[in-house]
Amino acid sequence: MADFFPITNPVIVFAIVASLILICPILLARYRLPGMLGLLFAGALLGPNALNVLARDQSFVLFGTVGLLYIMFIAALEIDMQQLKRSKSHTLLFGLLTFIIPQATGTAIALLLGFDWLAAILLASMFASHTLLAYPIASRLGISRNPAVTTAVGGTIITDTLALLVLAVIATMAKGELSEHYWLQLGISLSLYILAILFLLPKLARWFFRSVGGDGVAEFVFVLATVFICASFSHLAGAEPIIGAFLAGLALNRIIPHNSTLMNRLQFTGEAIFIPFFLLSVGMLLDVGIFFASARAWVIAFAMVATVILTKWAAAELCRLFLGYSKPQARVVFGLSVAQAAATLAATMVGYEIGLFDEAVVNGAILMILVTCFLAPWLVDRYGRKMALSQQQLPEDSLAEQRIMVALSPEQPAEPFLQLAKWLRKPGSVQPVYAMTIVEEQHSQDAKLQHAEQLLANAVSYLATANISAASKLRIDLNITDGILRTRRELRASEVIVGWSEHSSTSELLFGSMLSRLLADPAYTLLVKRQVAPLQHGKRLCWLLPPNADLEAGSAEALQLIKRLCQQLGLTLQIYCQPEQQTRLKLRLKALPDTQWHTAADWLQLPALLQKHTAAGDLLVLYGVRKDGLAWNNHLPEVQNQLAQQLPAVNLLVIYPAEMVEPSITG
Repeated sequence: MADFFPITNPVIVFAIVASLILICPILLARYRLPGMLGLLFAGALLGPNALNVLARDQSFVLFGTVGLLYIMFIAALEIDMQQLKRSKSHTLLFGLLTFIIPQATGTAIALLLGFDWLAAILLASMFASHTLLAYPIASRLGISRNPAVTTAVGGTIITDTLALLVLAVIATMAKGELSEHYWLQLGISLSLYILAILFLLPKLARWFFRSVGGDGVAEFVFVLATVFICASFSHLAGAEPIIGAFLAGLALNRIIPHNSTLMNRLQFTGEAIFIPFFLLSVGMLLDVGIFFASARAWVIAFAMVATVILTKWAAAELCRLFLGYSKPQARVVFGLSVAQAAATLAATMVGYEIGLFDEAVVNGAILMILVTCFLAPWLVDRYGRKMALSQQQLPEDSLAEQRIMVALSPEQPAEPFLQLAKWLRKPGSVQPVYAMTIVEEQHSQDAKLQHAEQLLANAVSYLATANISAASKLRIDLNITDGILRTRRELRASEVIVGWSEHSSTSELLFGSMLSRLLADPAYTLLVKRQVAPLQHGKRLCWLLPPNADLEAGSAEALQLIKRLCQQLGLTLQIYCQPEQQTRLKLRLKALPDTQWHTAADWLQLPALLQKHTAAGDLLVLYGVRKDGLAWNNHLPEVQNQLAQQLPAVNLLVIYPAEMVEPSITG
């Protein structure tokens, strides 16, 4: 076997890497774990210190270095500058606390472990930085605008910037380039370097995009070139290349819109190639044998993990004391600030390359990343739910522009879905209702396309007779789910109506059901409909609410849709919920005074109660909870499927409200 490994054929190496980049995130997503962990594990397993399938040669070093710079660039590019301005004092306090406490404590512990001053300070800077890995969880729970979350987000900018400055100074000192005039020289050169990037680069970028901006490839290459030019000139200013990449991201932050095509291309390239290569190359440095060779490796790894957890916890607790946060708020701040990734890996790699760190520190850093990346999502999910429940505030009704998209299928009649869109449409809305259908690429014969075109033409004609503006969209795509999601993004649809399906395919065992994949995009409301009788002939709209569903960020949108249906169809609203939900919802249902309530302290008793009161032709509305949402529990899918089977004569509508999603920040 030694004759075959490590593999040196570049085609086979790239095939293996591409397969790992594809498979690892998919497998870990099934267990709700970050895909980066899978790539780190894969690099460790296939690297020279384990199976020796892949060598950490110059190609991995090259792409790994590019990936590291790319991480820092994208991190700065995604920062929401307005977020920092909204809570300046809180952000400044927490940013300094979460930097100073880990930096000071980490330096002292590193000295006790036998590191010299330079290595100790650099090692401590790894604890000071953090990554907002768990921010999407806070967003899903509807607490992204809570002061505690805002403080943690803003603090990331401060602590990561300071940690990177420490890295630049220590790296210069370790190379013996520190002179008596170093600080003056560093201050002047670094100031000029920062000013040149932050003020000249935006002007250059605006001129280029205005003059040559028609070519998307040219725009992408321009950004790529400027990032690495800024990084390459960093040594002249006495800084590390990652600082140049980070500054380039800050300079281009306002010029490249977050939802633009250019931003999508930049993120895609990084996530598909550069960053995975970097994670694999870092994983290859992990040598499990070091842990068995000496007790020192275990001591260093344990000290690193314990230090980062305790110091980040202490910073969050002091923030709670000074700013008056509750315990759940402090725990969420702790969860958002404890995860280590990009800046930690940057400091680790730089320290290893300049000789300050050995393999034991690299192993400890990777172990620290693994532990904190497991801990952070758990903390934010657990205490974020408590925060959301304790807020006791009613979500505001959405004022966003409504764009309804109806996904039509040749196998189901179109009229019931178009009727639903007509009834859900806001009065006075100027946006058209978008009728769309997908023809799978392998079935895109002329006959299929003609049938789809006729289906859409009939849909537009039907809506026109109801005096509703309509537009059609025919798409050829590899599969129906991706086609719906791509069209939704292109049209910026706020609500998407699809048909109920009780069928599943073999591929769904690995890649997830069609429904789960549609719900992966949290920026719109998904309505899944099963109609067995005309809705206008029914008498009741029965709404089943899971526990805490009325406190979700999307509950206001769901309630508005239900009110509109009741008013349009003249249905009596019956709500099945818990007593505390009734108290909260009564304030929001003044427009429907005839609402009937059915309550039970144990939510699992409500489905049986609902079956007793529904009749054929009624409309049953289920509040769909996205996985990991505030109201999510493991019983929901089973209960909803059972109701669908046990009430075959009842019309069914499942509403999955959109979530409050904002750009994430990584550091």
